[in-house]
Amino acid sequence: MKTVPAPPAAPPKPSWDPRQPEQAFPWIRSTIRIRLTLLYGGMFLIAGILLLSIIYLLTAQALRDGTQQADFQVTGQNIHLSSSTCPALNQAQNDEQLNAMLRSCLGSQRQEALNDLLNRSLLALVGLSVIAFAFGYAMAGRVLSPLGRITRTARRVAGTDLSRRIEMDGPDDELKELADTFDEMLDRLERAFTAQQRFVANASHELRTPLAINRTLLEVHLSDPGAPVELQQLGRTLLATNERSEQLVEGLLLLARSDNQIVERKPVDMAEVATRALDQTRGEAQDKGVELRGEQEPAVVQGNGVLLERIALNLVQNAVRYNVADNGWVEVTTGIEHGQAVLVVSNTGPVVPAYEIDNLFEPFRRLRTERTGSDKGVGLGLSIARSVARAHGGRIIAEPREGGGLVMRVMLPV
Repeated sequence: MKTVPAPPAAPPKPSWDPRQPEQAFPWIRSTIRIRLTLLYGGMFLIAGILLLSIIYLLTAQALRDGTQQADFQVTGQNIHLSSSTCPALNQAQNDEQLNAMLRSCLGSQRQEALNDLLNRSLLALVGLSVIAFAFGYAMAGRVLSPLGRITRTARRVAGTDLSRRIEMDGPDDELKELADTFDEMLDRLERAFTAQQRFVANASHELRTPLAINRTLLEVHLSDPGAPVELQQLGRTLLATNERSEQLVEGLLLLARSDNQIVERKPVDMAEVATRALDQTRGEAQDKGVELRGEQEPAVVQGNGVLLERIALNLVQNAVRYNVADNGWVEVTTGIEHGQAVLVVSNTGPVVPAYEIDNLFEPFRRLRTERTGSDKGVGLGLSIARSVARAHGGRIIAEPREGGGLVMRVMLPV
């Protein structure tokens, strides 16, 4: 009796955290302003400590010299000395004991004066250090305010368009020179992107039109029932080649457009996007005997629905086409994880070495081959998916699945 192989197990859930590694103490950030504040305050503190040490040493030396110059001896009888700080003076039995007590009392008074000077100076130093650190923090913020303006402009440029400029006025210093250089760079980038968009628009027309004409002519010739068999066979071959060229042109144009940031964004449910991709791929999956499964939970993001649908469609098509011959499956899931919308496409398939993962995202490259050369596509699917994900501020990660196949994970900000 022929044994039926057991169906493959469901793909294991990834145990790794797709988020960026978080800092142990996110409230501690070593910014330039903090470092400048520590530098200013530290220099003041070191200078204050040196000044305090010099004053202390000079005062101690002056008191010591003054005591030595004012050395006196008490002689005579019936001399009574009293002091609240040196009560032992009244207990002296002779002149020698009295003089020794006087020297000891003066030494203790000198040391007490030095200690009082040191304590008061330390308190003043601590207070001035706090003022110095606060003043340094305020001055560092004022000095670095042009850098903050440059940073805010750069963020607006990255998030919206390239038409914004810093246009910093003020003294002609290093910061203004940096701002002017950044404005010049933005001018060049804007011209480059404008030229690229113009090229894409022109190429879209110039490349699509002749291919559409060729396809129409070939279809007209193939529709002629009196055409020879050899001519019909050649026409079908040319039509397939023309269709492949059209797919290549569409993929290149979409890749060029998706490299830019998405300016107009609308709410898009990744569950609906994944469902549409599954519906469009279901016929091909049935022909190849590949099972489509998975649960799609709502995950709404802000973006372009057509481009996001292209991500899901490319991933699902690749998962179906690069699968096993028997008992293959493709699992598509969506949901919210760690504050991000996640689309996961897992499949059975050939074993993919980890060092080959990066090559899969390069245009016209496939597993263990430098350039494409099969009928499974034009080799731009994963490149387009990565470009679209980046244009939406997200990313795509691929990992080999245990037992063969891949786990493709798309993460987009909600």
